[in-house]
Amino acid sequence: MVRGKTQMRRIENATSRQVTFSKRRNGLLKKAFELSVLCDAQVALIVFSPRGKLYKFASSSMQEMIQRYRTHRKDVHNTLREQHLQQLKQEAIELMKKIELLEASKRKLLGEDLGSCTCEELQQIQQQLEQSLKRIRERKIQVFKEQIDQLKEKEKSLAAENEMLCEIREKIGQQARQESNEDREMVALTESSENSDVETELFIGPPEGRIKRTLTSLYI
Repeated sequence: MVRGKTQMRRIENATSRQVTFSKRRNGLLKKAFELSVLCDAQVALIVFSPRGKLYKFASSSMQEMIQRYRTHRKDVHNTLREQHLQQLKQEAIELMKKIELLEASKRKLLGEDLGSCTCEELQQIQQQLEQSLKRIRERKIQVFKEQIDQLKEKEKSLAAENEMLCEIREKIGQQARQESNEDREMVALTESSENSDVETELFIGPPEGRIKRTLTSLYI
């Protein structure tokens, strides 16, 4: 009968889990022993059960195997560290070379240390400078255009504000003129009313009556 493939997950049943641990532990120890005998290999195996019980196998002294493992691990760590340091040193050397090349190129672009340059190198430097000047001029023109556009927008904004202020001033002037006209009309109406009262008091009745009223008022 063909056995089914075992799923790699924790066995939930405690009894089944203990039985499986015992079988596989014995098989693992047996395989370790066979590997040490058949291949003349130094093998050390340490297993702790779920309850903390220790099971071990060593083809020689377990302490010697552990010490050998620690020494090997330390050697590997030192080797990796040394390799990393060597890599860093190499990268630093390459960076220094690149910096030197950039500094030399910078001096040549500034017109310095040109005595060792060939005609082709001088031609290349000239082309680089011409390209740089071209890009600078293009950027300068772009900046000027942006500034001109900003000034135009500012001019439009100021014109709109000026127009608004003119409208407000015109409205205020119209209102002031309207109020002035109303004031003048009120003054005219008031003066007209006072003149009407005076004339009515002076010219009512015949002249004799007016003379008598005048004399009476004098005596009083």
